[in-house]
Amino acid sequence: MLSPAIPMLGRFAEAHPDFSPRRFGLLSACDGGLLEVSGLSVPIGTQCRIAHGAGSLAAEVIGFRNGNTLMMLLGDTVLLRPGSRVRPEGRPGMLPVGEAFLGRAVDGEGKPIDGGPAIEASREWPSGGIRAGALDRSPVRLAFDTGVRALNALTTFGVGQRIGVMAGSGVGKSVLLDMIAHGAEAEIVIVGLIGERAREVSDFVERHMHGSKRERSVVVAVPADHAPNLRIRGAMLATSMAEYFRAKGKRVLLIMDSLTRVAHAGREIALLLGEPGTARGYPPSALATITKLVERAGNSAASGGSITGLYTVLADGDNQDDPVVDTARSILDGHIVLSRDLAQRGQYPAIDIAASLSRVMSDITAQDHQQLARQFRALVATYEANRDLVLMGAYRNGTDPQLDRAITMHDALSGFLSQSQREVIAMDASIAALTRLLGHEG
Repeated sequence: MLSPAIPMLGRFAEAHPDFSPRRFGLLSACDGGLLEVSGLSVPIGTQCRIAHGAGSLAAEVIGFRNGNTLMMLLGDTVLLRPGSRVRPEGRPGMLPVGEAFLGRAVDGEGKPIDGGPAIEASREWPSGGIRAGALDRSPVRLAFDTGVRALNALTTFGVGQRIGVMAGSGVGKSVLLDMIAHGAEAEIVIVGLIGERAREVSDFVERHMHGSKRERSVVVAVPADHAPNLRIRGAMLATSMAEYFRAKGKRVLLIMDSLTRVAHAGREIALLLGEPGTARGYPPSALATITKLVERAGNSAASGGSITGLYTVLADGDNQDDPVVDTARSILDGHIVLSRDLAQRGQYPAIDIAASLSRVMSDITAQDHQQLARQFRALVATYEANRDLVLMGAYRNGTDPQLDRAITMHDALSGFLSQSQREVIAMDASIAALTRLLGHEG
């Protein structure tokens, strides 16, 4: 009869009640989403509750100024009024993690959005992660099977690698992520949908949170209409969740869609605090935010676990020199570039294989495989460089043997790069297909 209450009694036994006096401050100013609170000294990152009538609003401490505490709301400013009481809650800088989140979809505060019961988190993890030394990260030595033929064969990624998917809007980043999430081999899959459309969130949960995959997946979703600090908090929660399972020795796939929205949220907060925009309107702290997130992924020598990070990066106006794209490319271990031109020709996924790169491929693949991949890249690059000449009929067959071969094999090369969304092609099958395509040509 008491069995349902035993887990609750166990949590009570582990709890550490706080008998210190309840502190509170008073709301003294509101400028857009920036609040000033007097009489409350709490650390940055502390969550607070602002009383208004019968309810309350959530806010987070983001800085200090002239003796006042600066906060940003996690919602709208409606119903705020001067003199409202502000009380701190929870433990500053700590986020809920644990096995209870498996199979669930939550928001940036760790609260369920899937209609299920409340989640009783058994563990907490620092929002900024646990800093490890550079030599505590073990090297990438195992190939990571994405389930996408072009990636497996031509830009082979490794377990513990950090990968970027870079493209403009509407070119297919989310679709490619969907394919990898469906076909990749991982013990735990953590998905952070940060700053994206709410429709995409519901579609992703409907497609992936069912069957056997549900029990090993966590979705953290913070749509675009949420406050910027809540978007950053969602990205930190997803990364902290991945770090927790890596510390348990698990092989984790962390998908973040998108890193650019995190940078946009960091830019909003930094500009609100008065930090100057230096790199095309991005303050230094906004770009540092994505660097800190990416560096938390990788292999752990201590636990034997790994976090393979997959991050989408939006290239504003298809500009590959955008500050966020440039920063992400410099810190990631590899990147996939999606081309609007290829998408308009009907090639999906629209992977620009000549511009895509895996920095660890030479360490985890055989020499024969690397040679075939280089041949494939050379043929694609040769054809694209002379595409206009070929289409105009200005090229005379026999002038360039490499171009002749590229023209002859163009349809086969394009077919190799194309793959339907629900199709999964394993690593061995991908390499075998590449060998059949080019092996007899070498």
